[in-house]
Amino acid sequence: MSDRPLTLMAVHAHPDDEASGTGGLLARSAAEGVRTVLVTCTDGRCGDAPDGTKPGQPGHDPEAVVAVRRAELAKSCGILAVSQLELLGYGDSGMMGWDTNEAEGSFWTTPLDEAADRLAALMRRERPDVVVTYDENGFYGHPDHIQAHRITVAAIDRLADDERPAKLYWTAMPRTTMDALISRMTEAQQQEQQEQESEQGGRSEDGGPRDGDIPPLGLPDEAISTWVDIREHTDQKFDALSAHASQPDNAFFTALGRAEFARLLGVETFVRVRDTTGAPLPEKDIFAGLR
Repeated sequence: MSDRPLTLMAVHAHPDDEASGTGGLLARSAAEGVRTVLVTCTDGRCGDAPDGTKPGQPGHDPEAVVAVRRAELAKSCGILAVSQLELLGYGDSGMMGWDTNEAEGSFWTTPLDEAADRLAALMRRERPDVVVTYDENGFYGHPDHIQAHRITVAAIDRLADDERPAKLYWTAMPRTTMDALISRMTEAQQQEQQEQESEQGGRSEDGGPRDGDIPPLGLPDEAISTWVDIREHTDQKFDALSAHASQPDNAFFTALGRAEFARLLGVETFVRVRDTTGAPLPEKDIFAGLR
């Protein structure tokens, strides 16, 4: 074993992805003395403005959104005790099919070699023992998540054998957890609908999700290789998500309240795809075999 502190590198697409996907892992790792390096690939310009203005709507100022999201990211990193933040600075590509996918400077249009070379240089400098990013579908098909996956794999393949991380993981969610979240989300939507009906004195036609509307999401539980208990750090994850207040997608999670948030999201899960340690699976420690 080396005297050098263990280093974790998380490669994420946007400001706030670090909190939703790996907030607990980053906080737990820092508390255990692991050096944590967060790579954020895009500037988040296709996010909502603080007043709720959507991309493409009048009044949406991408540069102002970038500034707000950069400040939110810095606050989140402080909460999660991230050792080092690296910004690649590519333009947020927006959701798949948006015109912004093809905008000049977007991450989606960036040549793979260019971005992979930059990330490989960071890896050579930081020497991560463990790298975490998304699977080949970017977890849910977002072009920037897919591109983050691609450049991470390509960057590692550029490294010499003695420079490569010992372990590589994809973020993942077991189907049981996803089903519980969908159930809770449906319940919240139904409650909101009932409140609207009461205010309107009638019945709304929009009944929210129905059976069959939502395809199966997440992975079968047996496909998950790594289950990391983050219950001691769910307050940090909750606060990190809250720091990204300009993005309404986080509101559902923070609306759960701390207790239910910890109950539903007290474990972060991953799929191990490369390993040189021989640590047995399933595992409860992403650094198993390294300490």
